[in-house]
Amino acid sequence: MRLTSRCLLLLSAFLTLRAANAQDIRVAAAADLQFALDDLTAQYAKQSVKKVDVSYGSSGNFFAQIQNGAPFDVFFSADIDYPQKLEAARLAEPETLYEYAIGRIVIWMPHDARVDLRELGWNALLQHGVEKIAIANPEHAPYGRAAVAALRGAGVYEQVRAKLVYGENIAQAAQFVSSGNAQAGIIALSLAVSPAMKDGKRWEIPADMHPPIEQAAIILKSAKDKESARAFLAFVKSSAGRKILESYGFTLPLAGSAGAPKQ
Repeated sequence: MRLTSRCLLLLSAFLTLRAANAQDIRVAAAADLQFALDDLTAQYAKQSVKKVDVSYGSSGNFFAQIQNGAPFDVFFSADIDYPQKLEAARLAEPETLYEYAIGRIVIWMPHDARVDLRELGWNALLQHGVEKIAIANPEHAPYGRAAVAALRGAGVYEQVRAKLVYGENIAQAAQFVSSGNAQAGIIALSLAVSPAMKDGKRWEIPADMHPPIEQAAIILKSAKDKESARAFLAFVKSSAGRKILESYGFTLPLAGSAGAPKQ
């Protein structure tokens, strides 16, 4: 049976609409957000037909990929410097920079570690049984740089330097210690409170022992659907989005900081 011209037009419009709705919001995100952003996207899916497709990795690697034309719509970095550099290079949409959280780091050990981590703090890393300490690679991971700065600030860096093993990103560093390939790790609090690691031992490193881990997101020039990208970022900025981030141990930026919502 032949389709009339009107039917063909309606079918074409339907297929075009379905293709538009099927277009994912492509997000490049720092690995410390693995559980928090999974939760955020699940909640967002309840109010939007748009699917959010997230790739996790190190902020520095994503920064390099975006500079070379990687097709992402939104970049959630573990620091604010990379998004600022993209903005300065005109690779991001103007006035979309948003500081969404301030990260925290902890020393983490398995629950059966024979070390009183809460009592010993930094000295736990000097114990005889601690042969390997996992951190993210400081060359391209902000959480790795924070870990090194904190170790130096505590005066133990030279003592533990030979023990350090480097994950490609903070999630891989966490995997090293949770799997037993390292006896301790300096990891993101957001991963330490995740379901897979919350039963372990952790000691929060004082925030004044390292530069603040100011985490920011930005919409990229390469975004195919900038309106949808803005809608997802607006959800992250909402009270519901901020509550989710807070539940994973992130400190929320004060009103008036770069891109933070006004109270």
